[in-house]
Amino acid sequence: MQKIQDGECYVEQTFSRLSCIEGDFSGVEFEDCTFEHCDFSGSTFARGKFIDCTFKHCNLSLMKVPSTRWFGVEFIECKLVGVDWTKADWPAFHLDSELRFKHCILNDASFFGLTLQGLRLDECKCHEVDFREGDFSHSFMTHCDFTNSVFMRTNLQSVDFTESENFNIHVLENKIDNATFSRFAALNLLYSLNIELVD
Repeated sequence: MQKIQDGECYVEQTFSRLSCIEGDFSGVEFEDCTFEHCDFSGSTFARGKFIDCTFKHCNLSLMKVPSTRWFGVEFIECKLVGVDWTKADWPAFHLDSELRFKHCILNDASFFGLTLQGLRLDECKCHEVDFREGDFSHSFMTHCDFTNSVFMRTNLQSVDFTESENFNIHVLENKIDNATFSRFAALNLLYSLNIELVD
């Protein structure tokens, strides 16, 4: 049975089917590690690091990440409901933390006020996610469902929203210069201008 010990550094290791529900970890560093079918729901990773790691088919819902650094991490088919990413450690000199989410559930997450340029969301469910006052310029948010997610004073310049839907982005309260939208989905942007559309 694999175990994660506080204060340890793990390099190029694979953790498979590890169940640590509501676990409490401090000062643990992971570099070039892979997590497969692990359950860290409700767990706390404090003052740690995840560098160039991959999570596949993992449950990370309600995970807490106080002062933990994330760089070059990819999540594939993971559940990350209710994660408050604002509590993590995001160094000012890394404008692009190279976070990638593919086929993930990110409902009720918070990215409030974060600078995560180049963020990649592909085919993700992003219901009621808080993107307010963040800088996500040059990101890729394609094939996603943004039902009830909030954008306000958000930098979305040059973001690719191709094939994404159900977003409510006020064009006067957010920066959307050079952003890309699918033709029909772009009609949602007009509703925020209080104008009438006719056939």
